[in-house]
Amino acid sequence: MSKKEDIQEEKKAAETSVEQSVEEAQETVENIEKEEKAKEEASVDDLVQVEKDKYLRLFAEFENYKRRTSKERIELFKTAGKDIIVSLLPVMDDFDRGMVEINKSENEELIKGVSLIQDKLVKTLEQKGLTLVEVNQGDAFDADTQEAITQIPAPTEELKGKVIDVVEKGYKLGDTIIRFPKVVIGQS
Repeated sequence: MSKKEDIQEEKKAAETSVEQSVEEAQETVENIEKEEKAKEEASVDDLVQVEKDKYLRLFAEFENYKRRTSKERIELFKTAGKDIIVSLLPVMDDFDRGMVEINKSENEELIKGVSLIQDKLVKTLEQKGLTLVEVNQGDAFDADTQEAITQIPAPTEELKGKVIDVVEKGYKLGDTIIRFPKVVIGQS
């Protein structure tokens, strides 16, 4: 072999080596670009996921807020006239005491007239959500729903620890007791 051929072979080998190096460099660059693009896509996906989570949390908070304010608004409407109704309870008590005394008279027109006014007051307050807390003689005393004002010796064994007399009626507005019934209970 001649020198010329050797040089040509070396030149071909060098060109092949350079071409391989260029191809490897291009592959490396392509791989790096793919990795960077994948990282960018991953970071974009992560950002999208974070924003989705924020949105879902905000939406849930808003739904809870709507539910809570709706519930508060309903409660406010139920008890909107509470102050006025509470101030009318002594008037109802006066009607009850007055009816006891008027019933002793024989004037039927007076009894009928006062009874109609009392019924109208009671029905109007019932329409606003007022209900009577039922307590009768002989019922078991319940400290959660009744107020004991005194204890007296029980007239019979069955009335020990039970309600003997209701001194003042109790009322509820909706589900809330606005005045507890005042009762006398029998001593044990």
